[in-house]
Amino acid sequence: MPSPKPPRRIAVAGGTGFIGKGLPQVLGASNHLICLSRTAPKPPDGYDELRQADLFSLQDTRKALKGVDVAVYLVHSMMPAARLIQGCFQDLDLLCADNFARAAAEARVKHIVYVGGLIPALPPEGLSEHLASRLEVERILGSHGVPCTTLRAGMVIGAEGSSYQLMARLIRRLPIMICPRWTQSQMQPVGLTDLREAIGLAASRSVTASQSYDVSSGEALSYVELMGRAATALGLKRSFLPVPFLSPKLSRLWVSMTTGAPKALVAPLVESLKGNMLARPGARWRLPGFKPSPVDHHLEEAARLDVGHQPRAFRSAHSRGQATEAIVHSVQRFQMPQAGSARWAARCYTAWLSTAFFGMIRIEHQPNRDRVHFRLIGLKKPLLTLETDTGVSERDRHVFRIQGGLLAARSGRGYLEFRTTLDQQLMVAIQDYKPSLPWWLYRLTQAQFHLWVMRSFRRHLEAQEPGALVEDTATNPSLEVTLPAGTASKAKSPVEVSPTRV
Repeated sequence: MPSPKPPRRIAVAGGTGFIGKGLPQVLGASNHLICLSRTAPKPPDGYDELRQADLFSLQDTRKALKGVDVAVYLVHSMMPAARLIQGCFQDLDLLCADNFARAAAEARVKHIVYVGGLIPALPPEGLSEHLASRLEVERILGSHGVPCTTLRAGMVIGAEGSSYQLMARLIRRLPIMICPRWTQSQMQPVGLTDLREAIGLAASRSVTASQSYDVSSGEALSYVELMGRAATALGLKRSFLPVPFLSPKLSRLWVSMTTGAPKALVAPLVESLKGNMLARPGARWRLPGFKPSPVDHHLEEAARLDVGHQPRAFRSAHSRGQATEAIVHSVQRFQMPQAGSARWAARCYTAWLSTAFFGMIRIEHQPNRDRVHFRLIGLKKPLLTLETDTGVSERDRHVFRIQGGLLAARSGRGYLEFRTTLDQQLMVAIQDYKPSLPWWLYRLTQAQFHLWVMRSFRRHLEAQEPGALVEDTATNPSLEVTLPAGTASKAKSPVEVSPTRV
C-alpha cells in the first residue's frame, strides 16, 4: 500500500494580519502552515510553525522559504524596523516583493498566491499610487520564474480591517455625513471570509498559476450606499448629504480629523474611489466551490464581531513593526540606462563619487579590489569602508558590506546594495546602517547629504549616453566603467569590482 503523501508546506507572509491569521480555517486541515513574521513571539492559532523573517533582508527571506511548496503573500506597505526610513512606500514594497520572488525561485517554491488591489478602468489621471504599487508588486512576484496567482480585491469587509474600522468610526461619530462626489463612485467589496476561501482555493489549485482574478461579492454599490447598509447593521440611523465640492485632498484631511486615523491609511481609500472600482467581467473568480455571500451578510458579521463598539486604535501598515533602534533604511529608485546592470551601476557610483566633490573625497581600492575606502582630504581614517560581498553579488545585484569608518558605528551589519528589477529599474538601498554621529546631528547633516548625493547620482545616470556604457559580460566580467567625456581625467583610478560567483 503506497505511503500517504506528506502535507504541503504553505508559508504565509503576513500571517499575523487580519486576513492571514484566519487562513488555518481554510488551509490547516491537510497542510503544514508556516507563519512568516518579523516580530511575533508565537504563531497565531492554527499555524504549525513560526519563522522569523524580515522581508527587507533577502537572506532572511531565503531562510524563511526553505522547503516551502506554496507561498502566500499578504504584505502591503510594510516599513522597515528602523528609526529613520528614507524612501516612499512604493520602493519599499518593491524591494520586499523582489526579495520574496528571488527567494521563492531559489527555494523552488511551486506557486505564489498574492492578494493585490482591484484595478479599475483607468481614469484620465491614471491609477492611484497605492493601486499602481500593488500592480507593480504583482508583476515583480511573477518575474523570477515562480508561477504567481493574483487575487485582486477591493475593500475587504471584516471587523478588524482598517477600511471597515474607518467606515464604522465615521458612522458612529457623525449622525449627518457630508458626502463629496467621490463617495458616489461604484465599488465591489469582498467579505473577509470569502477572500480567505478564495486564497485557500488558489493555494490548492496550481492550474490557476500565473493568472489574475478579481474577487468580490458581485454586487456593485456606491460608498454612500455601503455606509448606509453598514449603519443599519450597526443599529444606527444616519443621514447622508451629497455635496458637489470637497476635493479628495480636503476629504482625506476631513476623514482623518474625524476618525483619528493617520492620513497614510485614509489616502488609499479616498484615492481608489476617485473612479469606479469594479471587477473585470472576464476575470471574476469562478472556481468550483467558491460562492460569495451578499454584502449585507458580511456587514452584519463585522458588526457582531466588533464587540462592544469599542473604538480600536488604528495601526496602519506604515506603523507596524517600527522599532526605536537607531538604524537607517534608505531606498531610492532610478531608471537605468539601457543595457546597464547592478554591477555596472555600483562601479559607476564609486567612480562618480571620486569626481563629484572637486577632489574633496577620494575613492581608494585595496589591491584585491574587493574593498573600497571613502576618504576625506586631510583625514587618515576613512569616512566609510565598503567591502564587496562576493558570496551574494551577481550581475543584477551588487552588495557592499559597510565594514567601518568614521561615520559607521559598527561593522559587518549594514550594507549598500544596488539591484535591478523589471523595466530597467535600479534600486539603491542602505540597509541596517548605524551611524556613529549623535542621532540628532546625523538627521540634520549626513542623512540630508545622502539624499542630495542620491539626487545628484540620478542626474548623472540620466546623462549617460548609450554609447558611453561598457557593460560587463560573461566572458569578461571585470570590464571598467567608461565615464562621460570630460570626467574620466578627474578620476584617480577606474572603479573595478572583482568577478563574483553565487
